[in-house]
Amino acid sequence: MKNLMLIRLLIVVALGLLFVQCTSDPIPGPPGADGMDGIDGIDGVDGADGIASCVSCHSDATRDIVDASFELSAHGSGFVFGFTGPREDCTFCHSNLGHQDFVAFGEVDPGSLSSNSPITCATCHDSHDTFDFENDGIDYALRSIEPVALELDPNTVIDFGGTSNNCTLCHQPRDSYVIPAEDGTGKYVVATTRFGPHHGPQSTMLEGIMGANIAGSVGYPGVASATHRTGASCVSCHMGESTDVSEGLHSWNVTEASCVACHTNGIPSELAGFTEDMAILKQLLTEVVGEEYEEDSEGNPVFDMEGNPVGTGVPVVGLIIDFPDGSDTDRSNEGIFTTAEAQAAWNYMTLLEDQSRGTHNPAYSRALLTNSIEALQN
Repeated sequence: MKNLMLIRLLIVVALGLLFVQCTSDPIPGPPGADGMDGIDGIDGVDGADGIASCVSCHSDATRDIVDASFELSAHGSGFVFGFTGPREDCTFCHSNLGHQDFVAFGEVDPGSLSSNSPITCATCHDSHDTFDFENDGIDYALRSIEPVALELDPNTVIDFGGTSNNCTLCHQPRDSYVIPAEDGTGKYVVATTRFGPHHGPQSTMLEGIMGANIAGSVGYPGVASATHRTGASCVSCHMGESTDVSEGLHSWNVTEASCVACHTNGIPSELAGFTEDMAILKQLLTEVVGEEYEEDSEGNPVFDMEGNPVGTGVPVVGLIIDFPDGSDTDRSNEGIFTTAEAQAAWNYMTLLEDQSRGTHNPAYSRALLTNSIEALQN
């Protein structure tokens, strides 16, 4: 029994010595000889100063010029939309929050229908898509520079390339009015006092589309063939560098310098004869005689089984009119008119709303204007 106890004690002592040996640091040996030094690496190239590249645009000096020119523009005038209260179909372009909604989601949040949301820098600018400007181009942090499917016809896409596409988002014709075309009845119902492409057909005029192409003595140029379309852009013409904040920059007023490179014989203020021919076209449109249309219980025009509008027999004088009290001009009379008369009125309002007096696309403007006059004179 005593031997067994002794054996157990010896085993415990042996194990203790074993654990001590396993967990004890070994005795260090002498240090080894130093190895040979490696070859020095090549110094890297200093990178561009990231802050400097930002400051070139985001500086007080640059911002002050932008602010001053923007305040002189129609965009910065404080006009928001409408005269009778906020409307969803207006806020897309005439409201900061509404425009942001539309670009981001394709529709306007009713909460954005506020008259306290004027156009600001944030309406068009958000954040850069990329900072590799050398390879990707400068996007100026614009909210959208992608090609634009048009509101009147989503199957028609305009691509001015790069930053000018941001202009097309708003500067395109919009409204529910169908461009007049022959449908077999020879008639067209104008059921609004605001007939025409409301309010910005600049992009479509530049592209040479969405007028009512009435046949006449002047041929229509090819789509996207205008020199201002192929050799210039919205930005290059309307946002030129300038020391005068009332020209170029964010005033969007064309500078002389942006024109003289091409217009060496002088900058045209309008298409030749534009003012005179527009006056002739308007006079003809004030003289056309249509017919009042019959209305259903909801106030909509009535059509017969063959698609012809039903008239009341009451004449309607003038398709394009000015209000007698002088409160408004270039409005439309409601009534049944011939297709040709409606087409001529559409073209008149397109040329008027374009506001370039034919210079955006001279050849297309001339064809629309001359052929419309001929259609009403024949």
